[in-house]
Amino acid sequence: MQTSVFDSPKPTLTDDEVARLAREHFGISGPLRDLDSERDQNVQVGDHVVKIANEAEQRSTLELQHAALQHLAAVDPTLPLPRVLPPGIVQHQGNLLRAVTFVRGAPYATVPQSPHLRHQLGRFMGRVSKGLHGFGHPAAHKPDFLWNLDAAQAVRPWAAGIANTDDRAVIEAAFRRHSQRVVPLLPMLRGAVVHHDANDYNVLVDEHTTTGTPSSNVSDLDVSGLIDFGDMVFARQVNELAVTLAYGLLDVDDVVAAGRDIISGYVSEFPLTAEELRVLYDLAATRLAMSFVISLHRSRDFPDNEYLLVSQASALRLLRRLMSLRPEFLHFAAREAAGLAPVPQHDRIVSWLQSADCRPAAVLPLDLRRAGRVVISLADGAPATRFTDPVESWDWMRAQMDAVEAAVVVGRYDEDRSCYAGEQFHTDAPEPRSVHTGIDLFIGEGTTVHAMLPGTIETVVDNDMAYDYGPTVVLRHLTGDGTPFWVLYGHLSRATLTFVRQGQQVAAGDVVGFIGDHTVNGGWAPHVHVQIMTDLMADPEVGFDGNFEGAGEPSRMAIWKSIVPDANLLIRLAPETFADHRSDQPAALEPRRAADLGASLSTSYLHHLSIVRGEGAWLYDHTGRGYLDCVNNVAHVGHAHPHVVQAIARQAALLNTNTRYLHRTILDYAERLAATFPEPLRVVYFTNSGSEANELALRIARTVTGRHDVVALEWGYHGNTNDLVEISAYKFNRKGGAGRSPHVHLAELPDPYRGAHGNDGAAYARSVATAAGSALERNGKGPAAFIAESISGCGGQVVFPDGYLAAAYHHARAAGAVCIADEVQVGFGRVGTSMWAFQSQGVVPDIVTLGKPIGNGHPLGAVVTTPALASAFANGMEWFNTFGGNPVSCAAGMAVLDVIDAEGLQSRALTIGNHLLTRLQQLAQHHGAIGDVRGAGLYLGIDLVSDRATKAPATTVAAEVANRLRDRGVLISTDGPHDNVIKIKPPLVFSSDHADILCSELDQALHRAVAGSFAAP
Repeated sequence: MQTSVFDSPKPTLTDDEVARLAREHFGISGPLRDLDSERDQNVQVGDHVVKIANEAEQRSTLELQHAALQHLAAVDPTLPLPRVLPPGIVQHQGNLLRAVTFVRGAPYATVPQSPHLRHQLGRFMGRVSKGLHGFGHPAAHKPDFLWNLDAAQAVRPWAAGIANTDDRAVIEAAFRRHSQRVVPLLPMLRGAVVHHDANDYNVLVDEHTTTGTPSSNVSDLDVSGLIDFGDMVFARQVNELAVTLAYGLLDVDDVVAAGRDIISGYVSEFPLTAEELRVLYDLAATRLAMSFVISLHRSRDFPDNEYLLVSQASALRLLRRLMSLRPEFLHFAAREAAGLAPVPQHDRIVSWLQSADCRPAAVLPLDLRRAGRVVISLADGAPATRFTDPVESWDWMRAQMDAVEAAVVVGRYDEDRSCYAGEQFHTDAPEPRSVHTGIDLFIGEGTTVHAMLPGTIETVVDNDMAYDYGPTVVLRHLTGDGTPFWVLYGHLSRATLTFVRQGQQVAAGDVVGFIGDHTVNGGWAPHVHVQIMTDLMADPEVGFDGNFEGAGEPSRMAIWKSIVPDANLLIRLAPETFADHRSDQPAALEPRRAADLGASLSTSYLHHLSIVRGEGAWLYDHTGRGYLDCVNNVAHVGHAHPHVVQAIARQAALLNTNTRYLHRTILDYAERLAATFPEPLRVVYFTNSGSEANELALRIARTVTGRHDVVALEWGYHGNTNDLVEISAYKFNRKGGAGRSPHVHLAELPDPYRGAHGNDGAAYARSVATAAGSALERNGKGPAAFIAESISGCGGQVVFPDGYLAAAYHHARAAGAVCIADEVQVGFGRVGTSMWAFQSQGVVPDIVTLGKPIGNGHPLGAVVTTPALASAFANGMEWFNTFGGNPVSCAAGMAVLDVIDAEGLQSRALTIGNHLLTRLQQLAQHHGAIGDVRGAGLYLGIDLVSDRATKAPATTVAAEVANRLRDRGVLISTDGPHDNVIKIKPPLVFSSDHADILCSELDQALHRAVAGSFAAP
C-alpha cells in the first residue's frame, strides 16, 4: 500500500460517481469539468468544486486547510478565496471528499502580464500572509513534506538524475547556493503557516471589467483568487513570497523590474525582515530547482500526469537567469523593491565618507581641487564619441586641455554612455550595462596613482578583455566603526601588477599603480577609473575575483548607485565641475560686464575669474576649480560660514527694518561689540561699510572740534567717498588722482623697511606734529583728526615700529586732533595677539572704524567711540543711516563674533600666522627677489625687489607671481606704492596645510617669474 501522497496515484472517480457524491453529501449539482491537479482529483460542479483527496492523504491535512480558509474568511472577509461547504470532510471508500466554492478567473499563467498585475499579485499574497499571521494548526508541522522549501536539501540528490549536463549544472548550483546562503540563516528566519504554492496556475486573474465585459487592456486585469491549499505547511515566512516570485517571474522580460513589482506589492501589506530579504531570491531559485527535480522524479512514476511538467521549461529558463546574477545583487534588488536602502551598510559608509573623519589623499600626483579640468561626455552623440581609436581620442583630449591649460580630463559618474561595446556589458536585462559607475581621470600614461585612504590591497589582477579594466587594483578600507568598503583603480599599467601585491598594507598617499596606455588598459585613452564599492558581491563559492562591474543597466541604477556610490565622495571635485556652466564662462560675462558696469571697476588677474561659490578658505570658479583664497579678508570667518548664513537667513525671515524702531538685536550686538574694546570706547554707531564708518568718524571729529583739516599717512587708504578719497594718498597721488587738497596734511609712512628712520617709531611720529603744525598754519586752529590704519594695508602691509602710534597720538592730541584708528582691514583678531591691531601699539584711540570682516561679507560697518565724543556729536543735527544697524546686519555681526569665540580664530591667526611667517622667511633665504617679509598674525606682506641692495621694487615680478599663483589655484594680490608687495590676508579659517600650499606654490612661482633663482646674500 502507498504511504505518501507523492507516491500514490491520483483518484479517478467517474463523472457519474462525482455527480452522485456531490448531490448526496453537499447538495450541489451542475455541469462537470475536470480541473488540473498534481495529486488530487478536482472536479468543478456548477459553481463549486468537489475535491477527492489522494488515498494517502491524512484527514488532519484537510482539516488544516479548512481551518486556514475559515480563519482567513474571518480576518479578511473580502479576500477572494474558496469557502468550505458543509458538512466539511466526508469519507467515500478509501478517499476523503469535500466541496468548496468555485473561484472564477483565468490562471495567472494564461493572461498577459503587466507591472500592475504583478504588483497586485504581490499585494494579494501579502494579504494572505497578513491574514495567516498568528494562525496555527498541529497538522501544519510536517518537516518531511516534499515541497517544503526549508528542507530543500532533501531533494538535492535527485539532481543527479538530470540527463542534460548543462541543466544538471545549473540545478546543482542553485542547491549549492541554498546551502551556502540560506541554510545558515534558517534559524534567524520567522516561521509561519504558509500557503506555499502560489504558482501561476493556482493564482487566478479576473479577465473582466466591473461591467462584466472582457477587457482588452492588460492594466485592467486583477488577481481574483487563490486556490489549492494542499501544500500548506509551517515553514519560513519568506517562503510565501519566494514561491510567488518563482512562478510570477516566469518568462518576464526583466526579472529585476518584475520582481520589484511583486515584492513592492507584497511588502505594502506584509513587510519582510532584513534577513528574509537577504535570501528571498535564493529561495525563489531553490524553489525552481526543487520544482524541476521533483516534477522530473514524479513524472517517471506518473508519466500520464502532464500537470507535473507544465512549468519545466520556463522554470529552467528563469533559473538560468537568476543564477547568472550575483546573489548579493539580487539581495540588494529585493531590498530596493521593499523600499529600503539596497545595500544595508551604504548609508553608514557614505556618512563616514562625508564626515570630517575621512581625509582622503589625492589620487593623482597633483591637487585635483586646484587643478584645471575639462569634463567630457561619452554619451551618445557627444564630441568625444567621434573617436573610436584610443590614440586619436587621447590626442583630442589633450587638445581640449591645452586650450584651457587644464591638467586632467574628467569623465562623469552616472552617465549613460554609448562606448561599451564588449559582450561583458550584456546581461539578462533588456538593455546592456551602459551607465558609468565610476569617475574617469584621463592623464598621461605612467602617472602614479595613489591610495586615497589607508587600507589593504584586496586584489591585483589583469582584467585583459577588450573594453575591460586591464590591470586593476582593489583596496579594502574601513570606516570609523569598522564597516568595510572598497575602492577600485582600473586601467593601470602592467608594471602595477608587480609593484603591489594582495594583502599589502598601504597608507594614504602611497603609490598603488601607474596609468596604463591603450595597449594594456582595455583599449582606452590613458586614464584611471576610480570606483567605490559598498559591497564586493563576491561569488559565494570562489570569492572575489578582482573584477567588478564598471557600468550598470539604466533600469537598475537605483540599485547600482547604492552598491557603487559616487567616487567623488573621495576624489572631492567641486560639484560645479559637473554643472552646466556655459552662462558663467568669462567669455560670456566679460562683454556683459563691459556693457553694464563702469570701466573704472577693475578685474583681478590677467585671466579673469568667474567665481560661483565660496567655502571656508576656498573659492570655486565656473568649472569647479578651487582657488585657495589668501587675500579675501572680507570673509573673515570663512566663505559661507554656516553659522553666519543661518543667522542671516533666520533674521531675514523674521524682520528687517531701520533703527527708528526699538529692537533688541541691535542693542545686544552693540553691547557685545563694545565689550571687546578697552575703556572708554563704549558707544557704537552702525553703518553699511567701512567707507561710511570712516566718513562718520570724520564728521564726528569735525563736529566736536569745529575744525576741518585732517592729518593722514602717506599711502593711506580709507574709503571711496569724496571726503575719504581726498584724505587717501593711495588714491589722490596715483593715476587719475587730483593731488593733495589743502586741508589734508600728510605724515610720513612709518615703514621700517623702506622708511628713512628704520625702526624708530618716535622719529616717524614727529612728522605727525609737523603735519599738525601745517594745519595750524593754514587755518589757525589745527587739525580735526589724525587718521591712520593700525597696520598700513595699501602702504604695503606695513607694521609700524613699536611706540609709533603712542608718539603719534601724543602729537595729534597735543594739537587738539581726534585720533581715529582705521581697523577696517586689520581688526577682529586678525593680528592674533589682540582683538584690535591698535592694542599691539599700547594705545587707545578716540574713534575706531570697522568694516569688511565685521559681517563676513554682509554690508556692515561700525564706529566705536567714547561717551564724551558721542555726547558732543549730538548737537541737534540727527545722524541717521537707513540700513546701518538693521536687524539682519546685526545678526550677521553677532554671528561673526560667535564664530571668532567658538572656533578660537584669534589664537588661530597667531599660530598659523607665525607658521606662515616662518615659511616665508625660509623662502627669503632662497629667493633674492624677496626683500622683506613682514606682518602680524594673518596680515602679511612680501616686499619684492629687483635688487636687495637698492631695494628697487620688482613691480613686474610681483604681477607675474600673482598671475602664476592664480593659474596654480592660489589667490594673492599686490599692493604698496609700487604694487610690488604681495599681500596675504586670508580668512581666519586658514590652516597650516593652506599655508604650506601657498608657500610651495609661491616658491615655484618665484623661480619662474625671476630669471633664475639665487641664494640671499
